[in-house]
Amino acid sequence: MNVLDPSAEVVTIHTDGGCRPNPGPGGWGAVLRFGAHVKEMYGSDPSSTTNNRMELTAPCEALETLNRPCIVHVYTDSTYVRSGITSWLASWKKNGWKTSAKQPVKNADLWQRLEAACARHQVEWFWVKGHAGVADNELADQLATRGVEEASSARR
Repeated sequence: MNVLDPSAEVVTIHTDGGCRPNPGPGGWGAVLRFGAHVKEMYGSDPSSTTNNRMELTAPCEALETLNRPCIVHVYTDSTYVRSGITSWLASWKKNGWKTSAKQPVKNADLWQRLEAACARHQVEWFWVKGHAGVADNELADQLATRGVEEASSARR
């Protein structure tokens, strides 16, 4: 973890991802806020992807856009993402990317990418209930939905 100026402003990121159907074409969205600055991002994957892959892609993409070390608060409505990065990752790495049941960790490529994206920053993770009126979570959901729609159109 980097030691950053405690008076520094925090970059707040809200992320979401999904696909329709699951598995199916997918999309991810992220809203980044720093002071008065707002950046909206989204992307799509027309292949047969999963909700979890899109939920993981969103914070990877958002963190990778930051061009200097920051204090970051990441909000996700995915308990899979929050639990994975805050609780399960250390054990997976220690066990050679195997679960406690000795099975390969699903989405290991994205977990490794997320860990690398976090390494430059001081990141705190927060879970937020989806579709509960949290404005930036709702916006991240809309951006992810746009990605899903583009992915679905690309498959036709």
